[in-house]
Amino acid sequence: MAELHVPLSVLDLCPVPTGASTAEALRRTVDLARHTEMWGYRRYWVAEHHNMPGIASSAPAVLVGQVAAATSTIRVGSGGVMLPNHVPLVVAEQFGMLEALYPGRVDLGIGRAPGTDRVTAWALRRNVEALSDEDFPQQLAELRAYFSASSGDGGDGSGSFAGGRRDRHVRAIPAEGNQPALWLLGSSGYSAQLAGLLGLPFAFAHHFSSANTLPALALYRRTFTPSVVLAKPFCLISVSVLCAPDGERARWLHGSSRLSMLRLRTGRPSTLPSPEEADGYQFTEAERAVVAEATASHVVGDPAAVVGSLSQLAERTGVDEIMVTTSTYGHADRLESYRLLAGAVGAETVPVEK
Repeated sequence: MAELHVPLSVLDLCPVPTGASTAEALRRTVDLARHTEMWGYRRYWVAEHHNMPGIASSAPAVLVGQVAAATSTIRVGSGGVMLPNHVPLVVAEQFGMLEALYPGRVDLGIGRAPGTDRVTAWALRRNVEALSDEDFPQQLAELRAYFSASSGDGGDGSGSFAGGRRDRHVRAIPAEGNQPALWLLGSSGYSAQLAGLLGLPFAFAHHFSSANTLPALALYRRTFTPSVVLAKPFCLISVSVLCAPDGERARWLHGSSRLSMLRLRTGRPSTLPSPEEADGYQFTEAERAVVAEATASHVVGDPAAVVGSLSQLAERTGVDEIMVTTSTYGHADRLESYRLLAGAVGAETVPVEK
């Protein structure tokens, strides 16, 4: 069996299976976090999506707090908070509070995409100007300034930051002195370049933008400037993975994702269908082409095949970490996928609780 020489982490999109409630999906997230901590995964991130019936994670700060309370050692965080949807002061307060409660365990992954459609993005932001790329660096600078322990100081004694919008009298309590590890997330070159220029760690969404993975990572490394945070580049990629005892079962379980991706790509997002429903669906040739393109980067198979593919991907991209995202209709199947993968790479494993 091939060996994987980079740590594994978890990106949980909090899928909602057809027939299940969002409450049940959220409880499954907390349960999965407990198990993946036992199985040796490094960090556990939750995403931010809105107006999507098949994804329950719309409020990362709330869900991160629940995951952190249910675990004790695994790093927890956002993958990510879509900053233009929020006021930077509120994000600083939320994640400063999380860091104060769980010191040394919190990651704040920041993205600039809306995580939804444009109509919902407007409902979140109430400001079309917040949709522009030009505003993102200023929002990020404001957010970072709030974590300074210098009583409203932007870090240079001025009480302000790039863009000049912060008043020196506005303080983020308890964010001051409680800064989580900050990451930039992206699926293109924009955030890659910004992360490099700022000397921050970078996470790339390979699971839905695999064609841009190598160019974005190259741009990040080329523009990287050492900072107080990092002396050299550090990057991870998120990969869609489904591992089962044998390849045939893995491919059958993956039918849920294939049908779900078809619906998403054709403007009909839904809850996560069962493998039986997917197996009975009659795909047209055009639909098969859509699914093939949408799932081309997915890694599906038995433990040996999955580890081999991930090992090749890690070598090709040169990443420092791989973040695994797995969606299955059945919770037991999702637990088994993460358990089998951890066991195959030699992580600390325990049996799934019955």
